[in-house]
Amino acid sequence: MPTVSPRRWWALAVLATAQFMVIMDTSIIGVALPEMQKDLGFSQGELQWVFNAYVIAFGGLLLLGGRLSDLLGARWIFSAGWTVLIGGSVVAAAAQTAWVEVVGRAVQGVGGALIAPAAMTLLVTLFAHDPRELGKAMALYGAAAPAGGTAGVFLGGVFTEWLSWPWVFIIYVPIGVATLTATRLLPTVAPRRGAIDVLGAVAVTAGLALAVFAVVRAPETGWGSTQTVLQLLGAAALLALFFVIQKSVRQPLMPLGIWRVPRLGSANLAMTLLGAAWIPMWYFLNLYLQQVLGYGAFASGAALLPMTVLLMAFMTAITARLLARFGAKPLIGGGLLVLALGLAWLSAVEPSGSFVVDVLPASLVAALGMSLAYIPAMMAAMSGAPQEQAGLASGIVNTTYQIGSALGLAALTALATSQGAGRLGDLPALTEGFSSAFTAAAVIAAVGGLATLLVMGTEKSSATAVQEQTERAEPAHQPGI
Repeated sequence: MPTVSPRRWWALAVLATAQFMVIMDTSIIGVALPEMQKDLGFSQGELQWVFNAYVIAFGGLLLLGGRLSDLLGARWIFSAGWTVLIGGSVVAAAAQTAWVEVVGRAVQGVGGALIAPAAMTLLVTLFAHDPRELGKAMALYGAAAPAGGTAGVFLGGVFTEWLSWPWVFIIYVPIGVATLTATRLLPTVAPRRGAIDVLGAVAVTAGLALAVFAVVRAPETGWGSTQTVLQLLGAAALLALFFVIQKSVRQPLMPLGIWRVPRLGSANLAMTLLGAAWIPMWYFLNLYLQQVLGYGAFASGAALLPMTVLLMAFMTAITARLLARFGAKPLIGGGLLVLALGLAWLSAVEPSGSFVVDVLPASLVAALGMSLAYIPAMMAAMSGAPQEQAGLASGIVNTTYQIGSALGLAALTALATSQGAGRLGDLPALTEGFSSAFTAAAVIAAVGGLATLLVMGTEKSSATAVQEQTERAEPAHQPGI
């Protein structure tokens, strides 16, 4: 019988704060990007590295973070992750040049990759004694994610408008210190024996980073240039090496047999394309509001609040009920198609556009599509996995979402730049570039929706299936916004 901690709900508050802050880290910087660009000298194409540096480090090291949590103890890794995140935040806040800012963001991503899986392990440990309490704890923990995304959009505008953009990073220091102080409330999880697949983690993270770098630089160097071709071949070789390592080592980060789990492959494909469509939409919508419509940082953040509030409300109150009734496949496919509709609507933006007419309704449709697809895709990826592999399935699907986000943003930034988005001050050219990115994102989402409806297998569609998934699966990391 698992030990019941009398302080488990206070401990949950600590873990939910961690979830809130890790997710907020991906959304709070969006509104601040134009000011960071001015102060640090980022080009329009390079600006995406403020986001992608975090995503690559987080997504590439998430599986390693989970493994370290198992081998060294979840509480210790949780504390180490917060220490790293605080350090990265200090570097990012103090940066005077673009490359230092990117380094700080990458360090923050490393911290997040340690915090997220350790928090999951601690949560399950605290509430393993009662499946009903575990389900309630998961719901509260999950609600912290969209709350963090919403708060990030708002606070990013407040800090940038009335203080300065470094405050979007400074905020992590006092909260991080308070969280570290409160770790005494967390249970001690005994470490396990085993090996750490460091080479595998290095290979997948380096391969992802090189692929994104090649796509970012391709508009300048040429898609057919020797430099671009060699970089893409190098990225492919590193990712292939990762799979070779996983097949050959005794304790891999990702045992390849996991891919025999029903619907894991199709769910991960959906998550990859969901990230590749959603994150570029959020990124370019921020730029359109500020660089074309002339919104200040606070006004831009406030303009995105209706979308994020809808996302939070729908995910926490409605999606689970729909999932219990209809199953994952129609929600994922339909959600991606609704997201495609919203993105296609956004592609009609104009240099003299109106927020109420051109942005608000389209962004709400896109948010509805995201809220329909995200949680069902997570649950579909984990539902077929045996209990001992549920955490691994969760880690893989989180990783593919981050990879899709990074590669999608890199590719669509390259497209937007080639269509005029690099010409600051030229409103028609900027709008044309942003419109092309929205159009491409709509195509990506539509392909994802159709592929899901055609390829994904059927599954239990009853409330029983959802309950089984909730009781045995490690909670998934939620989208930043």
